[in-house]
Amino acid sequence: MTKIVILGAGSAVFAQQMVTDVLCIAGLDAGEFALVDIDPLRLELAHQLAELAVQKSGKPFRVTATTNRLEALPNTDFLISCIEVSGLENVQHDYQIPLKYGVDQCIGDTIGPGGLFKFLRTAPSWHQILQDIERICPRAVVMNYTNPMSALVLLATRATPLQVIGLCHSVQGTAQQIAGYLGVEAQKLRYQCAGINHLSWFTQLEVEGQDVYPDLMAKARVPEIHEQDPVRFEMLLQLGAFTTESSGHVSEYTPYFRKRKDLIERHTRAGYRGESGYYAHNWPLWRASHDRHARETIQQGLDALELERSHEFGSQVIEALTLGRPQVIHGNVKNTGLIENLPQGGCVEVACLLDANGIHPTHFGRLPEHLAALDRQHMAFHELAVEAVLQEDREAAVHALMLDPLTAAVCSLQEARSMFDELVEAQQAHLPAFLVRH
Repeated sequence: MTKIVILGAGSAVFAQQMVTDVLCIAGLDAGEFALVDIDPLRLELAHQLAELAVQKSGKPFRVTATTNRLEALPNTDFLISCIEVSGLENVQHDYQIPLKYGVDQCIGDTIGPGGLFKFLRTAPSWHQILQDIERICPRAVVMNYTNPMSALVLLATRATPLQVIGLCHSVQGTAQQIAGYLGVEAQKLRYQCAGINHLSWFTQLEVEGQDVYPDLMAKARVPEIHEQDPVRFEMLLQLGAFTTESSGHVSEYTPYFRKRKDLIERHTRAGYRGESGYYAHNWPLWRASHDRHARETIQQGLDALELERSHEFGSQVIEALTLGRPQVIHGNVKNTGLIENLPQGGCVEVACLLDANGIHPTHFGRLPEHLAALDRQHMAFHELAVEAVLQEDREAAVHALMLDPLTAAVCSLQEARSMFDELVEAQQAHLPAFLVRH
């Protein structure tokens, strides 16, 4: 019987989608969902939603819930991690303190001051989780959904021999967006895409054997279309390739868009298109809304549930490895020569073949050099962040912040250090002790 553990299941809407996706796998007719979260109230919402979904499916899946992961881990086949460590308490610190230094973030969960401190808060718990998995269920396939994706997967590859893959929806989601901009059916779009999570690059786009990159370039010059994705279309026009995250995310990942007020006004828009403090201002509201929606769904019962499979890759991994049905996804894995001009041993995002024998990352080759150079700066940031946690090296964490593209575009070295110190002071209750010591 297939056992699937979901860590961080208190994010009830996402956990319920993971449960639904698995229940929609034809031929996987029994199993167990073990839900884990340290928040008992939100865990109970997720538990009730999962029970409803199982009831709606008619499949004899068992659902358990616990606040102690050690109870859930024995005999695990697949583990899905969507943990969040003290994010709600610190999302305003992650945004407001850097803003004082001129570092204006939209999301702040992948790189930049927000991404670094999210990692520094999350990594110690993630490391402990990995050690528990290695001890209790070492054959489990571990799927990470938590950001900052690349740094957390890199830590896993450095700290354990477990099979860990990082999963995101940015590649397949962006492919659908590109198809929409081109006015073609998404299933007709063929593409090559590789790089790092949130900054992978579509190097080929074809429809029925024809290169459609010239068409996308033409669309980028249409004001009404450009306005829908202003930063990514600007990057396409200037760099020649479309990237895999929203304009808001990617505006933080390079030094070009957020270092001056005039650039912010020119290139960014509301919401995910680059709004300043978009996550910091809205995340508490979203969380309350998700909890309210979960309670309403539970109250309404089976009629409120629709069992529709999403485009998240997690259930595809489970289907391929359990039932032997080959699949192709994009995953975040160790670079073992897969992308030749990105650092070997780092974490890269490439196409992966899935079958009954496991997960098989595919060789991509070389990215165009200017695109690889942008990714390499991020990978240096990841290396230093992981070194900081595994070696308990405070200076490595400071140096990661100094290498962050947006911080470096705005701050002097001393200003970056002062910002780091101020962030540590504000978040010290949620950070490992080595960062607090001076």
